Amino acid sequence: MCMNITAYQQSWGSNSEFGEALGDAGLHLARISLPRRRVAGLATLGFLTLALCGLTTPAQAQTKPEGAGAPSPASAAPTAPLPDYTLVWGDEFNGDSLDQNKWGFRTDSKHLSTQKPENVSVKNGKMCLTLKKETVGGKQYTGGGVVSKAAFKYGYYEARLKVTPVAGWHTAFWLMKHDGSGSTDSHEAVQGLDVFQNNSINPLAYVVCVRKYNPEPPEVFGFSTLAAPDLSADFRTVGCEFTPQVVKFFLDGEVVETVDATRFPHGEQNVWVSSIASHMGGAKAVDDARLPAVVECDYVRFFRKSGASGTPP
Repeated sequence: MCMNITAYQQSWGSNSEFGEALGDAGLHLARISLPRRRVAGLATLGFLTLALCGLTTPAQAQTKPEGAGAPSPASAAPTAPLPDYTLVWGDEFNGDSLDQNKWGFRTDSKHLSTQKPENVSVKNGKMCLTLKKETVGGKQYTGGGVVSKAAFKYGYYEARLKVTPVAGWHTAFWLMKHDGSGSTDSHEAVQGLDVFQNNSINPLAYVVCVRKYNPEPPEVFGFSTLAAPDLSADFRTVGCEFTPQVVKFFLDGEVVETVDATRFPHGEQNVWVSSIASHMGGAKAVDDARLPAVVECDYVRFFRKSGASGTPP
């Protein structure tokens, strides 16, 4: 359902802050309005665990534990939680460096941080985004992010992530056409699918939505704040099925939100994973005392429906 956002704007200090709060793609959507939606029954934040990349025992390094929130065993063949889908592209991050045939870097300066390629690494079967306190590009912090060089359209997209518990960071897995600049400029994008947007000040919730960028005016569909298990305590699997008729968002293999895809135009989109320092979610400041911090990604995958047009890149 398409949602307008004027009433919700009262909780934000300005139109620009409100537009940024809708997600990392960062349009100033002041003219759109959306009814207030709250997450009921979220628990008070308790003890949080920061898992730094590479800090594992020899036994942990040999096997990834099974379970809904844990990285899947390396021996398991990747499958989608939907019938008749075939893996055509992905990265299991099993090497010792990022595969730059598949990925480019996010390199913009946005919100409170500048994103650096040096902050992206691959260790122990995971991609790590290191979050630091350092002055670069006029910002006081540095984050990191990657964007796929290949663009896709209809299919099922999935990633398995663990966010940082350190306040002041915005971690996202989303789909939007990239213009090659390393920034999140949306001028070439038709739509954007926010599969996962978490503000680390609250590891018990995340946002999903669909954005129509072009042709203007921009619109937002299905904006939802969803309750979740502690996203900083364990890996969670987030996914999105995109078809000509519907967008379905998934958490750990279960549908958590559905959006009518016939209400907006469709185009190709690149795959993004990033974490930036941000005031979003109501964070007053970044918790400098707990930096550097790390966001981990176990894998990213794209599946296409069997018999659908298109060939693996």
